[in-house]
Amino acid sequence: MSEIRVGLVGYGVAGAYFHAPFIHATPGLSLAAVVTRNPERQAEARARYGAVGVADVRELWGRCDLVVVASPNRTHVSTTAAAIAEGLPVVVDKPLARTAEEGRELVRMAKERGVMLTVFQNRRWDGDFLTVRRLVAEGALGEVRRFESRFERWRPMPKGGWREAGGPEEVGGLLYDLGSHLIDQAVQLLGPVREVYCESDVRRDGVASDDDTFVALTHASGARSQLWVSSVAARLGPRFRVLGSAAAYVKHGMDVQEERLRAGVSPGSPGFGEDEEARWGVLGTEDDHRVVRTEAGAYLDFYRGVEAALREGTPPPVDPDGVIDALGVIEAARLSAAQRIVVHLI
Repeated sequence: MSEIRVGLVGYGVAGAYFHAPFIHATPGLSLAAVVTRNPERQAEARARYGAVGVADVRELWGRCDLVVVASPNRTHVSTTAAAIAEGLPVVVDKPLARTAEEGRELVRMAKERGVMLTVFQNRRWDGDFLTVRRLVAEGALGEVRRFESRFERWRPMPKGGWREAGGPEEVGGLLYDLGSHLIDQAVQLLGPVREVYCESDVRRDGVASDDDTFVALTHASGARSQLWVSSVAARLGPRFRVLGSAAAYVKHGMDVQEERLRAGVSPGSPGFGEDEEARWGVLGTEDDHRVVRTEAGAYLDFYRGVEAALREGTPPPVDPDGVIDALGVIEAARLSAAQRIVVHLI
């Protein structure tokens, strides 16, 4: 195929900011159609990318070679299953599914039909997380003993929408949203999880799903992860604090790629993923430390990997089997919070 035609399901925040720009910027991919019932969004997708706007996902069949699911979380499983049944490869925004069992069924279906299935865990390509992975691989921290990671915001007034106002049937709340990224990063960095403890609360009026959650993981290696997601943090903690036997790494501030996407900067622009020097992290001890340049963030590498997987048969950029392990941790966290217990996985 000369160009891989992409059908994008959903053109809200995820579709418009986190998928369409990267599809458009990836050589070999073309955004052919967008599923949205909103006439203004249809017009925007056509004007910006030349994509046809359609009202129903079934109108994608025959129009595309790859389906990207960026619709509300409750639709991920049904839409992905429908695309796989049509023999189409699929990229699914996180979370892949509500439960690990639902995720395993999608993986089984994809293998049975012989089509690619991958999950948009884009924050594996955050510049700060790439920096942590490099420092760990180089042995700069020694043995990692504690991994602290945060996505905190100060939003005392809810924004509305299904992520906040919807109940469990929407698969909403911060644990499934930003928590999916934090847990995935912890598992990628430190391996399988043995025990899970979670505190999860709804702090704001008019919100039905968790907006202030803490998760503690004990990994099979003995390392511990402490993860915070909150919309009610009036003062933000460090994005990362990684404590090792030889040194620590502390980093403040979020990866810059989302900020630049929302500002309309193209992912192909020079320096798109480069962090500002003032926000670089610090490596060392209290008495001996140095500033460390942040690796360039690289969300575009995800879609480059998708294109290569479809054209060359290389492994997809995110193995869905590994994502299922993280879904199991999310399920355990929900159970822990509900019953106020530590959940043992292995």
